[in-house]
Amino acid sequence: MLSITPPDPPLRDPIVVVAFRGWNDAASAASSAITTIAEQRNAESIGSVDPEEFYDFQVTRPIIDLTGPDHTLSWPEVEITAARCPDADHDLVLVVGGEPSMRWPTFCRLLLDGIEALGVRRFVTLGALLADVPHTRDVTLTVMSTQEGLVEGMDTRPPGYRGPTGIVGVLHLLAAERGLEAVSLWAPTSHYAAGVVNHKAELALLEGVSTVTGVRFDTTEVRSGAREFEEQVDQVVAADPRLQQLVEQLEQAADEDRIDDQDLPSGDELVAELERFLRERQDPPPPASL
Repeated sequence: MLSITPPDPPLRDPIVVVAFRGWNDAASAASSAITTIAEQRNAESIGSVDPEEFYDFQVTRPIIDLTGPDHTLSWPEVEITAARCPDADHDLVLVVGGEPSMRWPTFCRLLLDGIEALGVRRFVTLGALLADVPHTRDVTLTVMSTQEGLVEGMDTRPPGYRGPTGIVGVLHLLAAERGLEAVSLWAPTSHYAAGVVNHKAELALLEGVSTVTGVRFDTTEVRSGAREFEEQVDQVVAADPRLQQLVEQLEQAADEDRIDDQDLPSGDELVAELERFLRERQDPPPPASL
């Protein structure tokens, strides 16, 4: 159901970094962070998970491609890769995929067994959540850690949530129960801009991973994407005084370090405006009349 081939030579005191698309991955911030790390560090595949055991294919459907001469079918997958980091004290094991649909206890046990066999002692999970935060402010991570020293120096918020959780929350607690050094980094993302990849949140997660692992990343492109993200949303807000009022209220709440859902208006209008704006940018202009 899960297979991992230990790299040769063995990884050096590896740290695992995990993210799952779906409920745990608002605005694709967490999975984008893993993708950036894998690309920069030339991560190589070392394992996979059999999707038939853990996915409902009516919920997470396979993807078929009939556009080329060779038709292809891609099943949901969990990618397990290894990244060697000679400029740091630790190598990395990266895990990313869609959130499983079923058999979470078995999935978590197999994944933790597999990564522990590689000599992993530190387990880092990444998540992103929709929140009443303005897109114009820096992202402050919410952090859970079994050892305070692992996140020392980071600007973070303590968790204050009680309710349903995703596979990331389950894995974090199960890793801690096994005695692993467990760190969970969560980035709040603007709920009204959920349809756009939030590179500001991705940047905050990358910086958090760097602190926890000691591995450095080039954030030039991500910072550029963060500026573009903010500019896109700014254009939508500037075009509608009602939406501008909403963002101003969120900014005031953020600056005063308070979030009071009862005082904040719904972001439904901004969601609709943002989606319309992005469609207009992506769709080609209509042909001119003759």
